[in-house]
Amino acid sequence: MSLDVKKTVNLLDTPFPMRGDLARREPGWLKQWQAQQRYQKLRQIAAGRPKFILHDGPPYANGDIHIGHAVNKILKDIIVRSKTQSGFDAPYVPGWDCHGLPIEHQIEKLTKGDKKAIAAAPTIHARIVEYRKQHGLEPKDVHLPAAFTRELCREYAGLQIERQKQDFIRLGVLGDWDNPYLTMNFKTEADIVRTLGRIHQNDFLFKGEKPVHWCIECGSALAEAEVEYEDKDSPAIDVAFRVLDGQKLATAFGLAAPVDDASAVIWTTTPWTLPANQAVSAHAELTYQLFDTARGKLILVRELAAAALKRYGCEDARLLGETVGARLEHLQLAHPFLDRSVPMILGEHVTTDAGTGLVHTAPAHGVEDFQVGRLYSLPIDNPVGDDGRYKKSAPVFAGDTVWEANPKIVALLTERGALLASETLNHSYPHCWRHKTPIIFRSTAQWFIGMEKHGRDGRTLRDHANEAVEATEFFPAWGRARLESMIRNRPDWCVSRQRNWGVPMTFFVHKETGELHPRSGELLEAVARRIEERGIEAWFSLDAAELLGAEAADYRKLTDTLDVWFDSGSTHYAVLRQRPELAWPANLYLEGSDQHRGWFQSSLLTGCATEGRAPYDQLLTHGFVVDGEGRKMSKSKGNVVAPQQINDSLGADILRLWVASTDYSGELAISDKILKGTTDSYRRLRNTLRFLLANLSDFDPARDALPVAELVEIDRYALVLAGRLHDEITGQHYPRYAFHNAMQRIVGYCSDELGAFWLDILKDRLYTTPAGSAARRSAQTALWHVTRSLLGLLSPVLCFTADEAWHVLNGDSDDSPLFHLWHEVPAVDDAEALAARWDAVRPLRAAVNKEIEARREAGEIGASLQAEVDIVADAALYPALAALGDELKFVLIVSRVGLSQGETTAITVASSAYRKCERCWHYLPSVGEHAEHPTLCARCVDNVFGHGETRAHA
Repeated sequence: MSLDVKKTVNLLDTPFPMRGDLARREPGWLKQWQAQQRYQKLRQIAAGRPKFILHDGPPYANGDIHIGHAVNKILKDIIVRSKTQSGFDAPYVPGWDCHGLPIEHQIEKLTKGDKKAIAAAPTIHARIVEYRKQHGLEPKDVHLPAAFTRELCREYAGLQIERQKQDFIRLGVLGDWDNPYLTMNFKTEADIVRTLGRIHQNDFLFKGEKPVHWCIECGSALAEAEVEYEDKDSPAIDVAFRVLDGQKLATAFGLAAPVDDASAVIWTTTPWTLPANQAVSAHAELTYQLFDTARGKLILVRELAAAALKRYGCEDARLLGETVGARLEHLQLAHPFLDRSVPMILGEHVTTDAGTGLVHTAPAHGVEDFQVGRLYSLPIDNPVGDDGRYKKSAPVFAGDTVWEANPKIVALLTERGALLASETLNHSYPHCWRHKTPIIFRSTAQWFIGMEKHGRDGRTLRDHANEAVEATEFFPAWGRARLESMIRNRPDWCVSRQRNWGVPMTFFVHKETGELHPRSGELLEAVARRIEERGIEAWFSLDAAELLGAEAADYRKLTDTLDVWFDSGSTHYAVLRQRPELAWPANLYLEGSDQHRGWFQSSLLTGCATEGRAPYDQLLTHGFVVDGEGRKMSKSKGNVVAPQQINDSLGADILRLWVASTDYSGELAISDKILKGTTDSYRRLRNTLRFLLANLSDFDPARDALPVAELVEIDRYALVLAGRLHDEITGQHYPRYAFHNAMQRIVGYCSDELGAFWLDILKDRLYTTPAGSAARRSAQTALWHVTRSLLGLLSPVLCFTADEAWHVLNGDSDDSPLFHLWHEVPAVDDAEALAARWDAVRPLRAAVNKEIEARREAGEIGASLQAEVDIVADAALYPALAALGDELKFVLIVSRVGLSQGETTAITVASSAYRKCERCWHYLPSVGEHAEHPTLCARCVDNVFGHGETRAHA
């Protein structure tokens, strides 16, 4: 009977398919995880371990998630999973930011019949229509009761949360999705109020009138984080303020005679603020010059005088004198169009960057103006109302918007002879991040958390915050300098807003004095308990007499709501302090780089104002996602890459691998081409796993594993390499959140150390030695440890694929690498010497392969096994090669190796003259020697019909 050679070879298969088909299969795995209650099971497994708390920065509950959301959530999931496998109890409670203007704005759109808004929230629009019918309102009536509007806002936020939640789950993000934290949960709303109360108790809260960012469209103050800068065209004008006392001016410049017809010249890009002007600022140490020009005598700073005179067409001006700014202090000037005099004052904010070196100062419309105005007790005259129009009491332009007033003021200045120059300037200007419209600075009565206010411990909040930044660890390290500068320079935090949908500032204010009720702390807690039961509506519907009794007639409830950044910034107390599975402070906060001025900062300030420290130990910042050309994502550019699209076409594991493989410390570039590269890397990883699993399909570690000391030498070396990888990934890259380094190393390991080296060499032994032989079981023992370790290392990133492979390896569909700590690769006794020997062999192998490839290209040989190699090795290399004996040919995957020692290493490759063994494909003289099996070599005859070969080295 003829021998069926194929049946004698150990070519095994595996149910782990070559194609992942992730987009189709991942949703099914997610259903299995949910049915298994995987998150809850993980909590049971991790119970009692040390805690690692990553506090989720809440995304806003409005609109579908975008690629930036996906990056953020995937990074968090990788960290939580890697910490879990490192031996921590790492619960993840996702959250949502629910209050604020964007949702309120969506409800306004729905009341106005906006078609796009209706299509996105038809059930809420139906409620609005029904409400109008029930209450006899006109079909287009947009004035709905505040309580009903808040009810709709809550419902809208809930709908958005459910949409976003499903998309986050689809990414493979594991968390307590059935019990997330929402800033609109009644208990959370109450604890946000309590946070406010603690800040007030610690003396950091105060009421004041000062300039704040004001959005006309929002009708509300904006936080620093709600402001973004875009280019804007503004009128840039030079305006003359006439000097009222010529003698004092002459004295200041050291001139003998009084100076008539002189003016101090300011430059501004906000003409609309001139009605609020109360002074002109100079710098005490700068040098100012007095020029005689065809347009009168003009005061200008020396550094900018030439450029200014050129703007006025007065290049032939004559210099009359010089003086320092300090000597101009208190000089009286005439307002250019209002009937009042204003003083010259001194300020550090005056520079020579642009303009004239003299600064128009309106304390109602600028932070620096306000600060210098306080030093000189200047009045805060704000003629502009909440709607961006001049008030009826304004001396000019009553009823006009500030933008309408700009050209009118320019015309008035021209009429009065005070306009020296005017041009259009394109410059960076603050805009509302929601409406994308220019904002203004205007002074309003607001509530502030004071950066320079001394708390009960006698220290300022800025002092506490600076210390907290110093105590925080930053990833990447440059985040420290960024947050330090923001804390060092930030103004007081305006926490009050004039909106409807938000957590109320639950204070009672005396109607006459404006002072808070002396029992504010006690009253606030009483209100907080009501909010726990009924939500924020408990405050808005509260009759003050319920708590104040007869005093109610003397007090009014504040109608202001809190800045939404206060909401999210308070969640360290409202969530971390309240949920038993969490802990305070958090180990880590992770968000995009814009959150240095947003959530990182609001959390830092509320933490310092209540606890005296930051609510986190570490801050991790990731960059923004851009397209392959480095451009910002934009619908108008057509370069938006949606995570839902990637999930549906490639699968979430591809998206996760892209995130993990990209250096998040800068911008993260994504495109079809980049994703193709990621897919190629995934395919290499998957092919490696498939090879490993196929060759373990008949291996039971409990039955078949060999002791490490009995393993073939190269298998022990493979364990050394796997241990190196394990130590590097779990000891360096994962703890430092350097995921791109981890992925680069793992992909390189699979490609170079496994695929191109050990597994390549291993094939002969796996396929041709007897199935149960020590030679093959040695290989499988090492393979099993390598596979267990590799799946553990991949699991935080490729959560679906690692689970799929784990089930194949262990035969348990309910198990997961996530339920286990990192696999401990067995130690090898002679690891150092072994590694040194094989580390020397590997470059020689690469050199041999290069010579074989040259012969192949020349047509002299085909496969490498057709080659015979003669090596002359130098004194350093020879012992390592000689120690392998005849098994060196298996390492080089050739049919014969001749080895000798010489001064320098040399390699000679020739084609074998022998016949090819039909089974192992080696070219050997023993092929044909066995009469019954003339197509087999002696080694294969022994492996099939005898005791089988033994291997010591390879």
